[in-house]
Amino acid sequence: MLVSWNWLKQYVPLTVSVEEFERRLTLAGLNHEETTQQGSDFAIDLEVTSNRPDCLGHIGIAREAAVVFNTPLALIDPQPVESSVAVSELSKVTLNCPALCYRYTARVIRGVKIQSSPPWMLDRLATIGIAAINNIVDITNYVLLECGQPLHAFDFQRLDGREIFVREARQGEKFEAINHKSYELSPGMCVIADRTRPVALGGVMGGADTEVGNATTDVLIEAAEFDPLSIRTTARKLVLHSDSSYRFERGLDPNGLDWASRRCCELILELAGGQLAAGAIDVGRTPPAREPIILRLSQLRRILGIDIDVQEVLRILTALGNKIVRTMPTNEAVEAIPPSWRRDLTREIDLVEEVARIHGYDAIPEDVSVPMSISSRTDRDRVLGKVRESLVAAGIDEAMTISVVDEGLSKAFSPWTDAPPITASTPILRGADQLRRSLVPSLLQTRRVNEAIGNLRIELFEIARIYLPQASGLPDEPLMLAIASGGDYLATKGIVEVMVERLNAAATVEAFDFEHSLLTPGRASELRLGGKRLGFVGEVAACGQKLFELRSTTTIAELQLSMLEEIAELIPRSRELSPYPSVARDLNLVVDERIRWADLLDTVQSAAGSDLERVEYRDTYRDPQRLGAAKKSQLFSVILRKTGGTLTSAEADVVRDKVVAACAAAHGAALRV
Repeated sequence: MLVSWNWLKQYVPLTVSVEEFERRLTLAGLNHEETTQQGSDFAIDLEVTSNRPDCLGHIGIAREAAVVFNTPLALIDPQPVESSVAVSELSKVTLNCPALCYRYTARVIRGVKIQSSPPWMLDRLATIGIAAINNIVDITNYVLLECGQPLHAFDFQRLDGREIFVREARQGEKFEAINHKSYELSPGMCVIADRTRPVALGGVMGGADTEVGNATTDVLIEAAEFDPLSIRTTARKLVLHSDSSYRFERGLDPNGLDWASRRCCELILELAGGQLAAGAIDVGRTPPAREPIILRLSQLRRILGIDIDVQEVLRILTALGNKIVRTMPTNEAVEAIPPSWRRDLTREIDLVEEVARIHGYDAIPEDVSVPMSISSRTDRDRVLGKVRESLVAAGIDEAMTISVVDEGLSKAFSPWTDAPPITASTPILRGADQLRRSLVPSLLQTRRVNEAIGNLRIELFEIARIYLPQASGLPDEPLMLAIASGGDYLATKGIVEVMVERLNAAATVEAFDFEHSLLTPGRASELRLGGKRLGFVGEVAACGQKLFELRSTTTIAELQLSMLEEIAELIPRSRELSPYPSVARDLNLVVDERIRWADLLDTVQSAAGSDLERVEYRDTYRDPQRLGAAKKSQLFSVILRKTGGTLTSAEADVVRDKVVAACAAAHGAALRV
């Protein structure tokens, strides 16, 4: 924000040097960039953060200077002289898109004389690099730089019907801006139109058709409040940024709109003559009331480490424009309503920061004692910590990829929804405009890049959100875990099982058939926990490798982290181990090919009873000639151990026989001899 030193002193009687002014404002949060001398004036460049749009005008900077230097602030209250003709008799405004334009006001001045601006205005504009056009345009620019509120002046006689319609743009609608370039508009953009055509792109730029020129005699002054998101989207989409869009994107003082309009009209009457129609056309919402904030003075001591006198706190808050509603008994707290131009003040900590920066950070001793409080990790943080530990221990590195992909990647793998992806109007990268519905395509693309540059070992996982469109409202954004590994299907599935076991030793991951065109048939599973879908794991098929240009075997997995949070046992538990020896029995059961190991395991665990310690899978054997067609042999061991004494061989044989009988009854299994 460039400010003129001479212009600034119109509002605040500064007696300090320019260097002291720069230093004190920097300490108060407005970083000084540079200062250049412009004749008898100085152009001071200050960095204004995005949460302080109130400082995008000379009055905003003057407010800060008045508080910092504890000097009075002199603001004018413009009262332009009105004629007897009411503005409602001359024009009409219809607001058809209140979501895009919150409020729109218009005033009309007839009989103006277009000429050059006076030297004092030209000097001030020149100091901050604004080129002079004519007195009307210069005045709108001047008021913009004075208070931060963008304005626009229309040639009133060139408005068809002398009427304004504030509406949403139509698809493909054409608009020629005052830069004499044509733009194709689309829904979501706000246009200011007359009866036949758009005459301005609301909050961004005026139109060439109603531009104020030498033949102009009557002007309509627009002062409006537009939706910041719409302005930002429109400016980015059309690559059409302006001083107005820069300010509207950041949100403006809703109560400053009428002041700016009156100020502009007052200057026009003074510098261009004419007659101002009585009143203003004002359509749209009433500025919302600000909620009060309670500041506990004890918080100043707790956070800053120093006590600040309550009278100094009241002085600072009042000087910043806050309205003191009440001071609590014994001065333990203050209730204040923030000014309309400080939308960044919404919480108690905001007022603490305001008091601190105006009182002066340099007034806080370096060795002051600030009490520290212990924070604890959330359950989610602890689960994520265990997940990361498990994966890193398995030799897998964490990756971070962007949340948008191109259409091809989005279509490649989307197991969580069939709904079309959410598409951004402006791609973050070339072609990448779709919010991803799965992390897997991004990881496969990253794996391809690593292969291309010759990395031999590429084991990656990512934890991030995906975006699943809903029938209405905002999208579902579940937190997901995805893995892309060079290991095979069983190895990757084993990594997932170990990770789940670390979170809950009693949890069992069940695997069910899963088919997807990206994955190899028979080498992919849907994983479940307690009957609920946990995720997917599978080897990338040849067509998938070709699609992602992968050179080596790749297995992917994608899991819902909310499921892991549900089953996680975050408080470690122990149980007494049996001091007696274990007994193992090896079993080799022949079953139909359709019988899954998970089903067989469930039967074994149910039949073995309380002496079962664990079941260890050994191998699967297939031989149609010896076992028969569509048959397989499952080899596994049951480990038995009693807690109250030594398990005898005879007791172990009884358990073994129960297991064999149960498997025969449930799955038609036969003991292979």
